Parts: sequence; C-alpha cells; structure tokens
Amino acid sequence: MDIDEARAAASPEGIALLAGLPPYRADRALTLGASLREAGTPAKLAAAVMTQARLRERARPKFGDFADGMLFTPDGLEQATRLIVAALHAARFRSAGIERVADLTAGIGADAMAMSAIGIAVMAFETDEATALVADHNLRHWAGSVVVHADSLATVRHVDVDGAFADPARRSGGSRTYRPEDYTPPLAAVLALRDALPALGVKVGPGIPHRALPADAETEWVSVDGDVVEAGIWCGPLARNVGRGALVIAKGAAHALSDSGAVAEVTSPSRYLYEPDGAVIRAGLVAEVAGSVDGGLLDATIAYVTADRLVATPFATAYRVLDDLPFGVKSLRSYLRARGIGRATIKKRGTAVSPEDLRRQLALSGDAEATIILTRVAGSHRVLIVEPADATP
Repeated sequence: MDIDEARAAASPEGIALLAGLPPYRADRALTLGASLREAGTPAKLAAAVMTQARLRERARPKFGDFADGMLFTPDGLEQATRLIVAALHAARFRSAGIERVADLTAGIGADAMAMSAIGIAVMAFETDEATALVADHNLRHWAGSVVVHADSLATVRHVDVDGAFADPARRSGGSRTYRPEDYTPPLAAVLALRDALPALGVKVGPGIPHRALPADAETEWVSVDGDVVEAGIWCGPLARNVGRGALVIAKGAAHALSDSGAVAEVTSPSRYLYEPDGAVIRAGLVAEVAGSVDGGLLDATIAYVTADRLVATPFATAYRVLDDLPFGVKSLRSYLRARGIGRATIKKRGTAVSPEDLRRQLALSGDAEATIILTRVAGSHRVLIVEPADATP
C-alpha cells in the first residue's frame, strides 16, 4: 500500500465511506466499487475504501469486531498479532511493572493497541510511512501512545522508556524466512538492545531453531485453537521461567507448560494415544506431556505419547487405540473394507507416505468412519486405528 492510498483511507471522507459500506462480499465487490464511482467518489478514494473493506473482513479472525474501527495494510495484517495473544503480551509488561514501552516494529499497531488499552504508554516506531499512518489511526483512542516514523534501532536508546517489544518482519525476497539473521531487523540486532533495555520481548516465527535462542531468556511457543502462531522471546523481568515453554490457547482459555527436564521412555502402544499440541512439539516438551499422563513415547523421534490412562490435558488431543497394525496398503485396505469404512481422517508422523496418495490407493467405501495414524513404533512403520477420546472431567 502506498502513502497516497493510506492517506485516502484515513481521511475523514474515507472513514465516513467505510462506515457506510455493507459487510464485504467478494462476489459483490465489483458492483459496490462501481456504485461508489457512479456516486461521484474519486477513483483513488473508492479503491482505497474497497481495499480496506476487504482487509477488515480478512482481519476478523484476528481482531473480531475491533476490525471494524481499524485500518490495515496487506503485509501488516498478515504479520499482526492476534488480539488475544497481543493482550497476553501486554499483560507481561504490566506484570513486570513496565509503564512505558517502545514498540520497535509497530506495523499496524496491534501490540501497541493492546498495551495502550491497559494503560501502558507506547512509542510505536514504524519505518514505512503508509504503515505508520495506519498505525496512527489505530492508536487514535490513546493520547499517551504515539507513532514515530523512524528507525527504532537508531533512536530507541535515546528515548525515555522502561521496556521494548519487537516483531521483526520475517520475509526475505518475497518469501517467508526461518533464518533469524534474515529478519528485518535481524534478531541479533534486536537482542543487542538488552544492555540498555533489559525488559525486552521479541515475537519470532514458530519455526525458529532452538540454537538461535538466548540461553538466559524465556522462549514461549503459542498456539491458538490448534494453530501455532508464534514464538516469543522474553528477556529480563519479562521472563517468568528461563528456558522453553508452550502456551496453548483454546476456546479463549490459556494454558502454560514449561520445561521441567522430564525424560520419557519408549513404550508399546497402550489403550490411549495423545497427540501433543503443535506449540508443545515446537517447544520440545513432549516428555512433559508424557509425564502428565503417566505415559511414554511410541518412538524416540516421534511426538506421539501413549498411556493406559485417559487424562484431561489441554496440551494434547486424546485418542482411544482400537487396533495396531503393521503398515501395508493391501492389508489396510482389506481391514477397512471388512468394517465398511468409507470416510477416514489420515494423520501421519515420521513416515514419507502421503495421506492423499494412500487415500486413493485404499479406495474407501462404506458408511463407517475411522481415524488412521501412520507412524513409527520403536522404529517400525505401523498403522494405528483410533477414535477420539473425550477426557473432559
């Protein structure tokens, strides 16, 4: 988005037009755009307003009804922190007694909004002029927070703040990067600020390698309703537990798991199978889940836990094991046909078999359904036939 489009969207005319538009529908966008132009709306203003209407609709999964009062850029929306996660970021700063925060890479201002909403004054830095204008609109309700169109790394050591937060861009050459040195700004450059601002939080991609993490900080992987959305590096007073942790958010409730140094043994499949949440897996805390259900691992290199007990845990999905079979397409097809299984959820871990290819080879037919898990058990390829197990107390 260029600066002229951002100015048009943020103008009083643009905001008024946006407020009067019906809910965005892709199949009616051309007709709506034409009606705006026929009503005398300048072409650039009509285009800017239509872009914002589309982006607001896309923003609803992250921001809910708050999206109706916000402006967006396409890139800013893609990287923006979900509102429920941004609120938890803000709570860390509040719990640490931080009252003034420098948001080093504000983007559209999602994290700055969450902090401002609980009384933290934010100096939000943004190097892109159009994005800074959008962030300024989104922070308009909080007089104590300001947007600065400047390079934060060149400035932040000279401003009066108690802590800092950064969400470096994680794209290089147009594609997503998992290399912290390719972030913008690079992760090392952000972490170097800790000498001046010990209370530093950095949002990073969930695929960040463990070797890239500072040993004296807390790194927490976060999932929302099964989707791993980020990892956060928390330094100084923002760290609650030094080391790796997982935060699983499901149905609006947040559950934290930290590294206890647990070790899990490999064992044969038992009555129940537990599939750890993605944040738990990324954090390397599968052994902690195994310990919580008195279970073990199916394989030393596979993130599946098996146990004799059914235990309610927010950190894994539980299944009841119905059968344990050696892997073979013909034998599996015969097994499923004999039971009239025509619908199957196929999961895999630790095998190169493609679920799509396997589904075609199985040629399923029948009215029954099953969940099929392709994995390794103590190094051998196996097929587990399972069904969801409700462990709700």
